[in-house]
Amino acid sequence: MDRWHNYLGGSTSRRPELFSVLAQQLQSADILTSHRIFMILFRTLKELSTKRLTSDQKSFAEISSHFFDYSWHLWQSDLQTILHSFSLLTQNASPNASELCHDDLYLTCERWLLCAKIIRQLIISGFPSDTKSIQEVRPVKEVSPVLLNAIHSILPYYLPFQEHHAKLWEFLKRACTKLMKVLVAVQSRHPYSFGDKSVLPLVMDFCLNKITDPKPDIISFEQFLIQCMKLVKSVLECKDYKPSLTGRVMDESGVTLELMKKNVSSVVAGVVTSLLPSDRVVLLCNVLIRRYFVLTATDLDAWYQNPESFHHEQDSVLWSEKLRPCAEALYIVLFENHSQLLGPVVVSILQEAMNGCPTSVTEITSGLLLKDAAYGAAAYVYYELSNYLSFKEWFNGALSLELTNDHPNMRIIRRKVALILGQWVSEIKDDTRRPVYCALIQLLQDPDLCVRLAASRSLCFLIEDANFSEKDFSDLLPICWDLCFKLVEEVQEFDSKVQVLNSISVLLTHGGEIIPYASKLVQFFQKAWEESSGESLLQIQLLAALKNFVIALGYQSPIGYNMLLPILRSGIDVNSPDELLEDSLLLWEATLSHAPSMAPQLLGFFPYLLEILERSFDHLKVAANISEGYIILGGSDFLSLHASSVAKLLDLVVGNVNDRGLLSILPVIEILIQCFPVEVPQLISSTLEKLIVICLTGGDDRDPSKTAVKASTAAILARILVMNTNYLAQITSEQSLLLLLQKAGFPNDENILLCLIDTWLDKVDNVTSIQRKAFGLALSVILTLRLPQVLDKLDQILSVCTSVIIGGSEDFAEEESSSINMSPSRPHVPSKEFRKRQIKFSDPINQLSLENSVRDNLQTCAALHGESFNSAIGRMHPAAFAQLKQALKMS
Repeated sequence: MDRWHNYLGGSTSRRPELFSVLAQQLQSADILTSHRIFMILFRTLKELSTKRLTSDQKSFAEISSHFFDYSWHLWQSDLQTILHSFSLLTQNASPNASELCHDDLYLTCERWLLCAKIIRQLIISGFPSDTKSIQEVRPVKEVSPVLLNAIHSILPYYLPFQEHHAKLWEFLKRACTKLMKVLVAVQSRHPYSFGDKSVLPLVMDFCLNKITDPKPDIISFEQFLIQCMKLVKSVLECKDYKPSLTGRVMDESGVTLELMKKNVSSVVAGVVTSLLPSDRVVLLCNVLIRRYFVLTATDLDAWYQNPESFHHEQDSVLWSEKLRPCAEALYIVLFENHSQLLGPVVVSILQEAMNGCPTSVTEITSGLLLKDAAYGAAAYVYYELSNYLSFKEWFNGALSLELTNDHPNMRIIRRKVALILGQWVSEIKDDTRRPVYCALIQLLQDPDLCVRLAASRSLCFLIEDANFSEKDFSDLLPICWDLCFKLVEEVQEFDSKVQVLNSISVLLTHGGEIIPYASKLVQFFQKAWEESSGESLLQIQLLAALKNFVIALGYQSPIGYNMLLPILRSGIDVNSPDELLEDSLLLWEATLSHAPSMAPQLLGFFPYLLEILERSFDHLKVAANISEGYIILGGSDFLSLHASSVAKLLDLVVGNVNDRGLLSILPVIEILIQCFPVEVPQLISSTLEKLIVICLTGGDDRDPSKTAVKASTAAILARILVMNTNYLAQITSEQSLLLLLQKAGFPNDENILLCLIDTWLDKVDNVTSIQRKAFGLALSVILTLRLPQVLDKLDQILSVCTSVIIGGSEDFAEEESSSINMSPSRPHVPSKEFRKRQIKFSDPINQLSLENSVRDNLQTCAALHGESFNSAIGRMHPAAFAQLKQALKMS
């Protein structure tokens, strides 16, 4: 085996030759040895097929060309041996006939199956999909009909072996199912080659016949019937068998690939159409509903024994694992393809079923089971069937009446009514809504747990609907909450708990006022969290529901803190399961956003955020929002307690993330400096040095994200110059900054402050109105510096300041109006957003008058530079100077 592992990592150029040598050696090997070699070959090919490099795929294609013929011939030879042995076994009717089945036959059977798997691997992975190459894959046409014949030949032994040869019967089931799976996989990978008239008609006819008229030999062979249905479904929904409306891709000959596809598709579409004339489509639809949708005695027994498991097996299982869900999936695709033909057919079956089984029945009859099947058929295709069936009339005339019969056997119909009410949600309108809400509340009280779970899920669909009527539902809320709490107590299975949790989460989001139920919800979440220990998937659902609970409580969220904060702390602890982190962070963010004030325990959580970011930046955006929440809600208490963690966090992020990450964290830095202009710059000096480097050496301005980063960074530095002028002068002369700039390629002879001026002048149109004003104020401050170079830029500085003054009043008026419109409904208990706007409008940048600042600082500049200043002013364009005088209200 080690040699095979070494081989997998070895030279790709040697692999085809090695497989060729092995193929030759296999010819002289005995059955046991060849079986073992085939097992290794299969595992090796499976490993190689997963490689995605072009060289590896080319190598696999070479292997396929060398190895396919040998494998295929051996498979056919073994098939003849197997069929001959099977024939001898059935001819010998002695009680000890099974002993004639020697070990060699079993080994041959197993080798034959392994060979089939290898052939599948070679066809699937050894050739590019023919939808991309538009080239026929020869083995598809060669192999597929023979696989089908093999199934034909083996199936007749199903019943004889079931009685006398259990081991071979198990092999037979595996073999037929596997060969059908190969056909399904080949059709999916190479639909054009499979669509050839020598393949598709044979396979589709076979599958359709087995589905619509299963003989006694396979009526119980569910896994085989599932594969037949999967193949028909795959063909019916194959987009490559339908006209394409995409663009044109030219090959070297000038013929478009799209035209080639279209030609092939139209041919195959014609084949499919010929295989499914109207009468066959109607027959298939009828068979699916009347045979495969109908509950069996085994189903009813399973429901009786465990209603909860039955609910999930029928409605939540993967469609391809069970016969009824698979039949339902095939029916849905069939209906989508032939809705105009089948709409009246389904309505007719529905009418027949309702007429044949009145709502007063109590016995489980064939009529009742057909009605259940017809109700299901109508539920699954609501989006098309609504053209042929009025939901209002159906509900009032039949569905609502079904609920008046509370006989235990009628749980079958009540469950299906619950399903219909959820599926037909888009058709539930106006005066029908209230009765439907009441019906679902009634179904939530059904004695049968399966019915209650179906009602719970449908209720979610109705509450989440855009047309949900809170007015019609408000008086049902108390009983709805009680029923949800009761249901969550009763269910045992994980899937049930998740489903009911989802119902509770939906009620929290859309159900209106929840304060009256807050106490019960707190108790529920406390208990549910304790009982979910070790079940991360369930805890994820709980965290999402808790977030909705906090949002719904709003400023009253502290009533749940005794339950909430310990759960939150366990979720954000770095030792907690990684899969809980994302939802825990979202809960943390929501908790801060809806807190009326900073609770001491919540204040103490901040260092966890630093630990999380030290491990990964995956959740940086949410972490930035959390940081902002602490700054806004915690104020000076937060900064005094966590100054060190704040500095470490910002220093960790800036310089170690991409532009997108920077754009998440820069607003946090800005609001931090906005709130604490004196304390913070010194605290985060290392971060600010990095920001200066980014601002001055930030790369290509043609990249929008880099432009945004430069502009936002420049706005932060402008704010510092205005609010803490001495500090910016100090940091720009620090040796550590000069070293950083030197490493980044910044010229040694450039003046840092003058380069910042250029950035402010250049980026003034890339920032918000308040940042524009910060730029204007910073440029105004520059006028007071003893730098002769300032006069060289005087024209540009005054032009920017003029445009900010003239345009600023309109911007600020618009923002103030927007703020008024967004004010919370309970301003006496401010939200995070309300506090954020308060900070914004009490911002010194907002309060300062740029007009006065420019007027005063121009006088200082004139005094500093004398005649040079006058010369610089004289060089201004007359129109620009006139605008400046207008902006400064100078005569």
